[in-house]
Amino acid sequence: MYRIRAIEQEISKRYSEGKMRCPTHLSLGQEAVPAAFSEIVSKTDFAVSSHRGHAHYLAKGGNLKTMIAEIYGKKTGCSKGKGGSMHLNDTSVNFMGTSAIVGNSIPIGVGLALSSRIKKTNQISFVFHGDGAVEEGVFFESINFATVKKLPVVFICENNFYSVYSPLSVRQPNGRSISKMVGALGPKVLKCDGNDVIKVYKTINKAVSETKKGNGPYFLEFFTYRWLEHCGPNFDNNLGYRSKKEFQKWKNKDPIKKLAKKLKNKFLQKRNKIHLEVKKEINNAFEYAEKSKFPEPKTAYEGVYAK
Repeated sequence: MYRIRAIEQEISKRYSEGKMRCPTHLSLGQEAVPAAFSEIVSKTDFAVSSHRGHAHYLAKGGNLKTMIAEIYGKKTGCSKGKGGSMHLNDTSVNFMGTSAIVGNSIPIGVGLALSSRIKKTNQISFVFHGDGAVEEGVFFESINFATVKKLPVVFICENNFYSVYSPLSVRQPNGRSISKMVGALGPKVLKCDGNDVIKVYKTINKAVSETKKGNGPYFLEFFTYRWLEHCGPNFDNNLGYRSKKEFQKWKNKDPIKKLAKKLKNKFLQKRNKIHLEVKKEINNAFEYAEKSKFPEPKTAYEGVYAK
């Protein structure tokens, strides 16, 4: 959790330098879900994500240096400098991509699960998305197909209650429970506090264990909250779409502080060591990105399969 936060904080800190010329969607405050996921997922499993995908990429084992280089638009980036923050991939760890289009990666994740079923590889496909994606038609089609075919896919919904500046109250009927709605479509569902990393770990682990037995798919809803603006490196509470009281309520639920409170001083020495290691890793990654070269113009259409 600390590693993910420190990386995103450094991106936020350096963004104003003007060297990262792509939009960035940061997930400060939402570190518990990807951190727990990282302890469960195997290298051979598949994962896809959305526009807010840095943490998922890192949790799946994606390379930090190539992620930062990608955000800098360099040819050493994980998408060769062509995708930016919202289009990350690392096939060496089966992280099969993020997408800027809301809900766009969901059917891709289901397709990967179908490939696992056909090839009998016993791989699970993890599909990360937000609460806004459950309002897209393709979400329902994908849930239905995965349920009918009993595919090995785990849908992970990080419900942070907002789609850009729009709260759930103006997008969905009052009183709706996303997990109950999805459960009515057939898959097994679980939900819990998305800022409690221990609860998240147990929830994902249960879903994975059952899915490996052929009892999938699973839909998991984790309640969490982003601290920064929808897109960008800053706080945006001055815009008035969310109250200071609401923001502070969730800030007090900081997943890192929540875990630290449970651990107390038992792992203080280890925690300090982690902080130093992470700082060194981050500095090396940004130095790598800064020194890397931009791609040649002639490579613009390499790897493009549709126009």
